[in-house]
Amino acid sequence: MQEAEVKKAQEKHEQLRQLVVDGLVARVELEQSEQSLAALKAKLETTRQQIVDSDKVVAEVRAEQLAKTQAAAQPKSFVKPTVLRYGGSVGWSLGNLGVVQAFFSSTFGRALPTSAVGQSAAHNRLGWDHRHAVDVPLHPDSREGKGLIGFLQSYGIPFLAFRGAVPGVSTGPHIHIGRPSHRL
Repeated sequence: MQEAEVKKAQEKHEQLRQLVVDGLVARVELEQSEQSLAALKAKLETTRQQIVDSDKVVAEVRAEQLAKTQAAAQPKSFVKPTVLRYGGSVGWSLGNLGVVQAFFSSTFGRALPTSAVGQSAAHNRLGWDHRHAVDVPLHPDSREGKGLIGFLQSYGIPFLAFRGAVPGVSTGPHIHIGRPSHRL
């Protein structure tokens, strides 16, 4: 509707311009027509920008909904003969390590064993980004391993538990606390 209104105003403006050239209409009417046409064009441009902005918001909302749907469809955990993966429900950072250490020491009467806190030479050699993860050298089927896994799951902390070596991924049995590492 606004585009039709602008088109109609432009046609009227051109007719006025010709009438001014012919001396039949005062120049002041042409100037008023120019101002009116400029206001209509600005209003149309504002409406177009609002449509573009609305389309962006709709696209973002749809993308968010799709991501949530896909995340909900993916299993949070799965078991393989060698690897147990739990996706967790909370974010993980090395700043949360103290909670895990406190649980372990109060439950098992000794400090949480760690073979890597953050990036290590072994992870560099394997090409894995391990900056936000901790490796605990416990077999996941041991009493301590099962206790630690139960704690991590109850707090929604993501982990991978390896029952043995996986070429290029794990050098042996351990529990990797944090999101899976990605290649450097």
